[in-house]
Formats: sequence, structure tokens, C-alpha cells
Amino acid sequence: MSATEVVVTGLGVVSPHGLDASAMFDALMRGQSAVKPIFPELPRPAAAATVDFDPSPWFTKLQLAGVDRVSQMAVASADLALRDAGSPELQVHSERIGVYAGCGMGGASALEGAYRSHNGRVPPLTIPAFMPNAPAAQVAMRYRVQGPVLTYSVACASSAIAIAEAAKAVACGEVDLAIAGGSEALIVPGVVLAWQAMQTLAGFEPGREAEAVKPFASDRSGFALGEGAAFLVLESAAHARRREARVYARMAGWGIGCDATHLTKPDAGGQARAIRAALQKAGRAPGEVGYCNAHGTATRIGDLVEAEALGQVWGDALGELRVSSTKALHGHLLGAAGALEAVIGVLALHRQQLPPNANCLEADPACRLNVVLEKNGTAAERLEAVLSNSFAFGGTNAALVFSRD
Repeated sequence: MSATEVVVTGLGVVSPHGLDASAMFDALMRGQSAVKPIFPELPRPAAAATVDFDPSPWFTKLQLAGVDRVSQMAVASADLALRDAGSPELQVHSERIGVYAGCGMGGASALEGAYRSHNGRVPPLTIPAFMPNAPAAQVAMRYRVQGPVLTYSVACASSAIAIAEAAKAVACGEVDLAIAGGSEALIVPGVVLAWQAMQTLAGFEPGREAEAVKPFASDRSGFALGEGAAFLVLESAAHARRREARVYARMAGWGIGCDATHLTKPDAGGQARAIRAALQKAGRAPGEVGYCNAHGTATRIGDLVEAEALGQVWGDALGELRVSSTKALHGHLLGAAGALEAVIGVLALHRQQLPPNANCLEADPACRLNVVLEKNGTAAERLEAVLSNSFAFGGTNAALVFSRD
């Protein structure tokens, strides 16, 4: 491997399925849903995938002042990723480390609290708590990162773009090691009401919230919100070899582009361009990619457009690509979705297993996809590369390709 090749050496998650990436993947393989009822006081029933998170291993009560949940989870998942990568034996100068973080909405809890402070007593640290770059800044301060510390706020593509930009920085030698991913903590009443007003959230019968999200199914009706954080440690292959690090996968390719057509309506051509760019960067033909962790929001139009985009790239070989959207189980983490799903894609490649496309009793024939319906499934053929898609409001599309080391 050349010094410009980028590899993944650490994974860290704070997810609706827990704080252990391997255990999270096991839960997904079983088809275990984390979607449950929330906020019974709201006018309409609501469900989301929340995280049972205790910040005390990472923060004292005094330190928590002015640190929103979104930043707390970012610090925790970055720490878990660094430990997984072999911290403190990373052998990298602080000026040669970068933090690349995605966050769509910033500190929603802090902002909601400020809006509800009818007595005018807004906490003095509200602004630094809810600013979108707070998670990246908190990670940098915790680990004395003195290289680039950058935040990407591009709706649902935020953390996928952060990972792509981190890979570029490692590949060109700007940094030796990158902490890349994202966080989102927006399960507050005001945000949930806003998403309900947009009519993109899945409908469900009381008691059947876990089955509400049905990507690529004929009866799909939308997604459930999720929260959490996920970070990957990226470094050059040469640096990983020198310190004898365990390598999960190679960060092989990435593609970023914009539909430039509509703020919320997706465009198959734009998505296909991003996927082709990622495959070209990876030096892979479509047929060499065996699995796609799809953006798959389970909306009527979104799933159909993504299927069309994959069809434009794969052509007559589309049936050979196995596809699933794990959002059915962990919800839609918006700014953190790309990072969590990248971790899932890396583990699928590393473990040679395909996470199921849950709750899909009857696949929509209009999507023409070979969805993974079976649970606890092992790849029928050796997986050499996987694709992770993230498509955002605003029209920005991001595609990541990981391959075997």
C-alpha cells in the first residue's frame, strides 16, 4: 500500500443500540428496533430512536455546564473510536491530528430550553452550547487536537461529507490522523413537531412503533427520528503499519455533488453522479461492490429515487447488489446518519455480514432492488467493497466506498 491510501483503524458509536459498535451491529443483524414512543404530551403520537446515555464517564457535573447533549455524545463516541484505534499509542503530534465533524442542527436541547425560558432567564452558555461547531470544538479540546477542526452542516449528508473531507486531508498529507464523524441530538418537542408538520415521519398504530419504518416496502410511509453519534479514526496506511494497528477497511472512495434542482425533492441523476464519483475514486466497477447501506428514508419518493439512481449506475447488474437501509432500526440521525451508517458498512465488510432491511414484508416492485430481507445473514459471496449513501435536503449527495484492506 502507498502512503496516500487511507484506512479505518477505530470505530466509536453512541447509538440507540448502545455504546459498543460490535454489539450494535449484532442488534441490527437480529433486526432489533430501537424505535419507541416519545413525548406523550404532544397532540399527535410520536416515535423515535433515543439513546440511553450517561455522560458521567466523560464529564463532571461542573464540566457539563454549557455542553449540550449533542456535544456530550460526540466526545464519548470520539473517545471510544480513539480507544478502539489504540489510544494513547497513536504516535501522532497534536498538530498532525484533525477533527472533521458533521452536525445538522447543533444543540437542539439548549435552543429548546432558551425558547421555553418565558421568564427571560436564559442560561449564559446557551450560544456556545447550541452552535453547530460545538461538538467538534469539544472533541478538539478534550484531546488537544491542534490541527484542522472543521464542522460540516449539510443536513443528512453532514457526517458523510465530514468523513470524505477527512479522508482527503489524510490522503494529501495534511494530517496524519483524522477523527471523523458526526453527532445529532434533536429529540426535543419543538423539533419533533416541526418534522411532523413536514409530513415525512412514519405513521404507526399504538404499540407498533418498532415496525413503523419500512424502507423500500410497498406500504412505507416515512422515517423515525434518531439521535446519537459515530466517529471513525482514519490514518494513512503507512502510519497504521508503523504502529501495527488493526485495520477494519480501506477508505477507498468518496463522491460529493449537488442536484441543484430542488431544496427537498431528490434527483436520481445527482445521486448517481455522486455514486459514480465514489466508485471512480475507489477504482471499482459497480459489480465489485456487493452491498449498499442505502440512505433509504422510507419516504414514498425518496426510496424510489435512490433505487433509480442505483439503477442508473448498476444497469442490468442491479440485482447483484444487496441493499438495505438500517434506518428502520436505529432511526434517521440526520447530521450523524452518514457516520453511523458508515460504521455499519465498515462492520458489514469486516464481518462479511449483511444487515437486514427490516419491516419490509413486501418489497416495492417499482424500486427493483435486491433488498436484504433475511436476518443474521452472511454474504453469499466474499464482500470486497461496500457503498454507503447519504442524500440531504438542499440537494447535496455523498457516497462513500470502503474496501477490504
